[in-house]
Amino acid sequence: SGEVEEITSLCRGLNINIGTLNARTIESMMRAGHKAAELGHPLLLDPVGAGASALRTTTAEKLMAEIPFSVIRGNASEIRTLAEGTRTTQGVDVNILDAISEKNLSEYICFAREFAKQYQVIVSISGVYDIVSDGEETVVIANGCAKMSEITGSGCMLSALTTSYIAANPDDKFSAVVAATCVMGLAGEHAMNRMRELDGNASFRTYLIDAVN
Repeated sequence: SGEVEEITSLCRGLNINIGTLNARTIESMMRAGHKAAELGHPLLLDPVGAGASALRTTTAEKLMAEIPFSVIRGNASEIRTLAEGTRTTQGVDVNILDAISEKNLSEYICFAREFAKQYQVIVSISGVYDIVSDGEETVVIANGCAKMSEITGSGCMLSALTTSYIAANPDDKFSAVVAATCVMGLAGEHAMNRMRELDGNASFRTYLIDAVN
């Protein structure tokens, strides 16, 4: 944690991802967040696994309370946890009861809009349908492929990609979030097109990284 503020000062945006959360890293996240806010940099929170443990949920809530995030990006279970309090999730994966589908898409559009208004952020909810809202404008994105949900890290990759997009386009962060989400979906489609008979999840993950690059 001794260098976190110096490193943050070298960057144009900050992605706080609580995926590898432990007691030692919380202070570093807070210090980095405050420094990025002081510098006027775009900030993104990825509340990985919020709802799976009290530590994850309370840490995400504390970060949201103290740091002015530009974007909050997660799956439906994680975002619903932040909106509604403690829930039962399936680790870092979306709970099947929370999954976005054609049947509940309208409900989730309204939910995303209200969440964005309440917390004054751009919210990006990933799933079969990706939803991005700033409280006024809401976009639904339906590209990508189902294989992306079968590997660990695709959401974290999207958070990193989104952060780079908002850092490069600080004056139009909403369009940047939408663009990053679309690009990630296209990368998933390209990766899927490379899959061959003997390829498995590890191959797909590598192909996805290659496609993003």
